[in-house]
Amino acid sequence: MPEDEYTWLPRESLLSFEEITRLTRVFSSLGAGKVRLTGGEPLLRRDLDQLVRQIKADPGNREVALTTNALLLAQAAARLKGAGLDRITVSLDTLRPERMAVFAKSTHHADVLEGIEAARAEGFRLKLNTVVVRGYNDDEIAAIAGYAHARDIEPRYIEYMDVGGATRWTADEVVPRAEIVAALERVYGRATPVSRRDDPHAPADRMRFANGLVAGVIASTTAPFCRDCDRARLTADGTMFLCLYADRGVDLREPLRSGATDDELAGLVAVAWSARDDRGAEGRAAIGDRGVLVPLEGLRRDPHREMHTRGG
Repeated sequence: MPEDEYTWLPRESLLSFEEITRLTRVFSSLGAGKVRLTGGEPLLRRDLDQLVRQIKADPGNREVALTTNALLLAQAAARLKGAGLDRITVSLDTLRPERMAVFAKSTHHADVLEGIEAARAEGFRLKLNTVVVRGYNDDEIAAIAGYAHARDIEPRYIEYMDVGGATRWTADEVVPRAEIVAALERVYGRATPVSRRDDPHAPADRMRFANGLVAGVIASTTAPFCRDCDRARLTADGTMFLCLYADRGVDLREPLRSGATDDELAGLVAVAWSARDDRGAEGRAAIGDRGVLVPLEGLRRDPHREMHTRGG
């Protein structure tokens, strides 16, 4: 969560559903056939199922997915299924309500579990994202996998990254991929790699354990995959970022609202993408004494540096 004192994006700067839909159509015309609604918390956007329906109407969008903290998922799951949402990833860092109250500033742990069950009841394919932080939840790695496996959900473990509001981040809090895998192997048996043939650019290294558990690890802190990354991010106010660590993005809202054609918007995206040389995670990993990426005052000056505006 962001710090308590924070400057939010002005409401009038946010893209309408029609503007978002148009830009996703521009991206799909260039070959980007998968759309993920993330945040922040996308379910805070009223009538999100309408946006899903509009995006799905474009045949170029092969898949529309959602990443959510699931606090509001129980109420929304049926509508999202009816709108055509393909799959859901739930962010859940702990199975202990008291820990969630401290780390995520939320006392609604039960609502998250209820949201997961509601999504399962609707037949959604689910994944579970867990950011592993030493001293906070590194003792729950195996337990979270057990919870997920029992519900036919694939867990994904993410190394703690120094992006956005991680103003208290330290390298000592990072639990590396090898340690995460070892914790799982102690309980679920030997791990063997799962082929990435279906999605060679996927950020997670997936593995199958002896008991049948399939889990993934996103090792973007200790083993960056910048050269394989094919993701772009569009913020709620129309800025395209090509890297989570990028200092600046490409403003698409201004030309969009100034009358640019779809071809002109596609040209802006194509030029930015073809000139892309972002290696943000690699650059950070090369720093010996690695500290906080953006100090708190920097986040308050520029909301786009926060993960809940940039899209994790």
